Amino acid sequence: MIDVIIAGGGPTGLMLAGELRLHGVHVVVLDRLTEPSRQARALGLHVRSIEVLDQRGLLERFLPLGRKYETGGFFAGIGTSWPAGLDTAHSYVLGIPQSTTERLLAERATELGADVRRGCELVGLSQDEDGVTVELAGGGAPGEGGVAAGGRTRLRARYLVGCDGGRSTVRKLLGVGFPGEPARVETLLGEMAVAMGPEELAAVVAEVRKTEWRFGTMPLEGGTYRVIVPADGVAEDRTVPPTFQEFKRRLRDFAGTDFGVHSPRWLSRFGDATRLADRYRVGRVLLAGDAAHVHPPTGGQGLNLGIQDAFNLGWKLAAEVRGWAPEGLLDSYQTERRPVAADVLDNTRAQTELLSSEPGARAVRRLMGELMEFEEVNRYLIEKITAIAVRYDLGEGHELVGRRLRDLKLKRGRLYDRMRGGRGLLLDQTGRLSAAGWADRVDHVVEVSEELDVPAALLRPDGHVAWVGDDQQGLLGHLPRWFGDAAAG
Repeated sequence: MIDVIIAGGGPTGLMLAGELRLHGVHVVVLDRLTEPSRQARALGLHVRSIEVLDQRGLLERFLPLGRKYETGGFFAGIGTSWPAGLDTAHSYVLGIPQSTTERLLAERATELGADVRRGCELVGLSQDEDGVTVELAGGGAPGEGGVAAGGRTRLRARYLVGCDGGRSTVRKLLGVGFPGEPARVETLLGEMAVAMGPEELAAVVAEVRKTEWRFGTMPLEGGTYRVIVPADGVAEDRTVPPTFQEFKRRLRDFAGTDFGVHSPRWLSRFGDATRLADRYRVGRVLLAGDAAHVHPPTGGQGLNLGIQDAFNLGWKLAAEVRGWAPEGLLDSYQTERRPVAADVLDNTRAQTELLSSEPGARAVRRLMGELMEFEEVNRYLIEKITAIAVRYDLGEGHELVGRRLRDLKLKRGRLYDRMRGGRGLLLDQTGRLSAAGWADRVDHVVEVSEELDVPAALLRPDGHVAWVGDDQQGLLGHLPRWFGDAAAG
């Protein structure tokens, strides 16, 4: 039997696959597309996602293929400076296309032994006390862990995770509610060549953006541009891309010119629908990424939110599969991540209102721009957008408890280099503590850091602080909560 089937081979599913494989979990990733998508709907990684990659030793693969930006404007496009002194070793946004992110995460998952199967569309599922059976469309060889029956392929696994996007088949088959607001406005997005010269193009775009912030162009390589323009109403079926003629017409409506666009690579549309799944888990089936939450792309948070879902879920699901998970550990995935998604939905709602061209919204936007000139306000919003302000409710204790710990310089090396295996970590500056009974799950690092002003910290595999102190009994009271019972002997 397969340990975990992941439906969806996007960034969330591929990140999750890699996390599970670090713990030896047998993973099969199913994606309905026969080839990876060429569309780069997301163009960047925020600070927390960059930290996640660094914790797993992946960042060096990404940096040469991206570009670092220390520019503001991530909250509703309101132009502000990048705040100084953020609590991170990676104070920048990494500009990198989603297609590149997916490719690198797929390479990593495959290297670790994940089985990625393309052209496999999940159309049915059922579960019992022992596992989940999924049904795939079409015939063909079922591969390891499956059987062919009645023209359909069936696979059996202990768990299933739906990472299959906002129109998630897994979520619909589970009957999980997806309440929220439908799309009110729609935006066209695409990549295409532009005949107009760069200076004239920039001048026209700047003029339009004085009153319409959902309009813009971004230069890519080889004379190609990413172009965004408001649509004329909301399409009944957003899975149908706009025509190139529709795109050109909308450009002329707003700018008086279509910029001589030609040779489109791809075209798509997106709306401002905002929805959050009622539950992230039903028995042996879980949801992550856009399958659990959808929202407008303002602030560039969607892809990042999914990667961070996977980072939270991976070690917990692996612990369940491997048999050492304490009671309630897997359920803490929903407890911790659903409020984070709810907060993202709220801040994107607020940003969407600030993008309106209505007089009242424009007045509020001007006021918001004045407020963001205050360093405290600017920092607060950037920490929210980049997810470094996230704090899980792990109970009373030191102010660090529940927060992720930034990368620290140690006497020998740095903290994140010690976290590449996806295990827990006891960073012990006293040299008097012990996690011997959990040595198969927790690394005990006796080290000193001038950047850490607590005697010792217990970190979960996702880098969030579970305990701070110098007392062995206090430590023993927290290790079982996150890492199960001590090993015999």
